[in-house]
Amino acid sequence: MRPPGSAGIRRDAWGVPHLWADTVDDLARLQGRAAAIDRAWQVETERWRSEGRLAEHVGPAEVGWDRFARRARLDDTARRCYAGLDPATRRWVAAYAQGVNDGLAEGAAGAPEFAATGCRPGRWRPWSPLGVFLVQHVLFGTFPTKLWRAHVAATCGPAAVDLFATEPPAGSGSNAWAVPADPATGRGPVIAGDPHRVLELPGIYHQVRLACPEFDVVGFAFPGVPGLPHFGHAGEVAWAVTNAMADYQDLYRERLRHDGDRVLVREADGWFPAHRHLESIEVRGGDPVPVEVIETPRGPVVDHDEGTGEALSLRTPTRVELRLGFDALLPLLRSRSVDDVATALRRWVEPVNSVLVADRTGAVTQLVAGLVPVRDQRCRREPVPGWEPRYRWTDGYAPMPRAEVSGPAVCANDRRPDTAALGVDFAPPHRARRIRALLADGAEPAVVHTDDRLDATVLRAALGRLDPAGLSAEALALRERLAAWDGRMRADSVDAGAFAAWRAALARRLHDDPLLRPLRAPSAYDALFAPWTDPLARIGHALDAVVAGLDALGGDVDAAAAGALEEVAHGDPPGPWGRRHVLHPVHLAAAPQVTAAAAAMRARVALSGDSDCVLATSSVPGVSDACWRGPVARYVWDLTDRAASRWVVPFGASGRPGDAHFDDQLPRWAGGELIPVVTDWRQLTRSESFIGARQAEGYRHRRA
Repeated sequence: MRPPGSAGIRRDAWGVPHLWADTVDDLARLQGRAAAIDRAWQVETERWRSEGRLAEHVGPAEVGWDRFARRARLDDTARRCYAGLDPATRRWVAAYAQGVNDGLAEGAAGAPEFAATGCRPGRWRPWSPLGVFLVQHVLFGTFPTKLWRAHVAATCGPAAVDLFATEPPAGSGSNAWAVPADPATGRGPVIAGDPHRVLELPGIYHQVRLACPEFDVVGFAFPGVPGLPHFGHAGEVAWAVTNAMADYQDLYRERLRHDGDRVLVREADGWFPAHRHLESIEVRGGDPVPVEVIETPRGPVVDHDEGTGEALSLRTPTRVELRLGFDALLPLLRSRSVDDVATALRRWVEPVNSVLVADRTGAVTQLVAGLVPVRDQRCRREPVPGWEPRYRWTDGYAPMPRAEVSGPAVCANDRRPDTAALGVDFAPPHRARRIRALLADGAEPAVVHTDDRLDATVLRAALGRLDPAGLSAEALALRERLAAWDGRMRADSVDAGAFAAWRAALARRLHDDPLLRPLRAPSAYDALFAPWTDPLARIGHALDAVVAGLDALGGDVDAAAAGALEEVAHGDPPGPWGRRHVLHPVHLAAAPQVTAAAAAMRARVALSGDSDCVLATSSVPGVSDACWRGPVARYVWDLTDRAASRWVVPFGASGRPGDAHFDDQLPRWAGGELIPVVTDWRQLTRSESFIGARQAEGYRHRRA
């Protein structure tokens, strides 16, 4: 249904933008403008990241990222991928970038970060949206975990590597499920879920409706990126993704020689010139930092191993093919059936996603989208010698599976028949198993979304095998409490708080186990990769696997478990889980208003859930119980009636502190509630922005 009146931005009661334009290109320009108005600081910082220019605007703390972005050639990759797009897609993406330029001054007028840093928004180039998408996903893959495996093997020996064979820190936690149609009642299929990522402030997703004469789709967009790559409901068909946990990024060890201004790289049959040039990172409040950019036949050099002296190059399908997958985005919006979505996603590249698709005919399909190279198995586990021909990508890409679904389908980053051959590390199976059990019991999506039962089988077994004779009365009483605990990580549960305190103490003591202590040796890699190479954090992430496997390697889990129990039993009472598991939104802290708003959020909500619950509000045992990662959106796509669909994000539509829609969805998100997906244009308010043209015009004069 066409809205009354002309093209433009309309908003619902939650400030969510509903966009109508007469052509797809005009709609892309309008989407870019809406993103810039609502999230000006966010989209600009992502563009600066893609160009390796964040330190130029916010200071020396961001030099590490900028150095990586320059070395990885993110902006160059975005530019080349843009040049290779189909003409219609290229025009569509350029229209979006122009829309961002249209709205930046207006959005920046209400964003306090620009004034606090003395920055002003710049100009988006046509390929900037591709750069923003690369920023969001270049570290979403597997290559940083390969650095960690190399560190473990170098410090503790190859046998210790499998102790950490579990989901990487930044790659999983997401859930998606599809319930097929019920012919007896006439109910169509339902797709629901909740992607999990770092809880950035403002949020990584922007709720939006994109409508024109060709299509009318609601979903979650990445601010700075056109279309709805991951989650959308087009009325006739809906789709949702989770991380397939595929391994599609390889690291190569490179031997380099400098010969004046040239760099030579070792190949199987000698030394050959590599691409080399110098760049300079401008730093706000500091001196420029030079960066040597080198690219070998494998890919850009992104780091150096300080232990071996070798360079490390990164090879990805996007850089090899000079395609990112943006040619899939317009066909995805135009889709009307399961087959349309599957056809569109054949052009997807990375990240590699598990996709659930359903349409109003009742068809439900599960597929994997993206490119996974076929190569030597060693490439999937660790950095490999670039000069050895056996590690080249010569066998093309793995076929991507697709299957029609007749019963409930669940994707939770777990190892499944359709994904097992594509990756190495997967999430433990208990989230997927729990969702299937809940669906079998007829649970509604809200019940599944908020399920806080923790699968603590391994850790409870470690508690159970402790010799009571070796425990103090206080520790024995605590063990009995934890044995009787119902296993739910509720915010108000004192027993859940006690369990978390014991778990954290256990992680710290295992970090001190003589077998694992060598992991504390200084990392040979850039500090940017510390989240993947910090030993205590990695022990916390993989605690179940470490507890299950350390004894076989000569460690002493029982001593650590008993010591941790005594520590908690004789310490201050841990209190309820929600007191420890506080919300910790991640942001640049560029303006005091944002920092104050984040602090106020922590006081407003109490969080249930935990890393291994379906409600995967993640923390890092041993490091902090604060929640820095969790569901960055929730959705229920109803194929019977799109107006019955629901969604929510952690904060709100606006990125500006003090705005009515900055964090108005937070209480509902924390409480497991969803807000309506409005489909009736008559229920919307015509509103080009949150702030108004007069304020924007004043901003332009101040910055002139």
